[in-house]
Amino acid sequence: MRQIVGAMLRHACTQVRHVTAVRQSEARGDVAAVYTQAVRDFGVLAPPLALHSPSPPALAAAWAMLREGLLVDGATDRAARERVAAAVSRANACPYCVDVHRATYETLDGAADEDPELTAWARAGADPGAGTPPWPASWQPAQRAEFLAVAVVFHYLNRMVTLFLAESPMPAAVPGPVRGPMMRTVARAMRPAGAASPAPGRSLPLLPAAPPPDGFSWAEDVPAAADAFGRAAAATDAAVHWLPEPVRALVTGRLDAGDHPRGPSRAWFSDAVAGLPAADRPAAALALLVAYAPYQVTDQDVAAFRAHHPGDRALIELTSWAALRSALGTGRRLGREQEARTAPRADRGRRT
Repeated sequence: MRQIVGAMLRHACTQVRHVTAVRQSEARGDVAAVYTQAVRDFGVLAPPLALHSPSPPALAAAWAMLREGLLVDGATDRAARERVAAAVSRANACPYCVDVHRATYETLDGAADEDPELTAWARAGADPGAGTPPWPASWQPAQRAEFLAVAVVFHYLNRMVTLFLAESPMPAAVPGPVRGPMMRTVARAMRPAGAASPAPGRSLPLLPAAPPPDGFSWAEDVPAAADAFGRAAAATDAAVHWLPEPVRALVTGRLDAGDHPRGPSRAWFSDAVAGLPAADRPAAALALLVAYAPYQVTDQDVAAFRAHHPGDRALIELTSWAALRSALGTGRRLGREQEARTAPRADRGRRT
């Protein structure tokens, strides 16, 4: 089993596009600290995490969100959260993440059936024009907060995986009937080293303290995840200090306004950056594509960005910043109903 898992992960790491991930044997400093935690608490150094390694802050941010949002038990168990991860990934058309997380929940609870309410919620959540989707009636408030935290994590990871990884962690030559069992074999390795789930909060010291993002009051029921989102947002924002202010303002303005493209055309992205200096357009276009339509990013888009910002670190910093900005916006939108439900509780607390 270890040989199969090792071969699969080595193959997947060779499929990382556009950047070179730091090898586990060569990791030092902050990268090594994240890798050590990931192997201990996740069971493996997964390629969706390793692809962030050219930028230590982006790597720590991705790990903190994944660990505190997906791996730590609370009102829900790991199998239920993996179902949310797979459903969100399916809604975002990220087959890599669908394969991994569907196989994981199948090995955790042995059930491969679909949850129509969960699927509908995930699909609506992935569509900015769909409005706030209804919560499945069976979810309790604490469950909603935990599932929403998982959704935010995977709205982020789906964007990065779509850009930097292949459509499947398995070689294309693997026959169809074998793919499911092989994926489940790999999924069984994605377990914490001990029998219990990881304790909350241990990834947080990897990043400087920061408050939760605006609009995340729903996350009070998942304090470690809320802390991770705040630290991750601050770290990825600080990492793009080199980004020209007009680019930053354009991207954040579009996302904050809820302005989004419709249809498959790329004309929206070209029009959006037309008013910027020519040297700034590649960064702005790439950031907007990652935020809204990562499947439309081409090698030419990456090359145009690298012409002005060479090196793997800048590419990871820009894309992780844009992906997280988009994911946090989705978290605010999806959390509105949860915030409305928690407001009376907060009001009662102020009156007492």
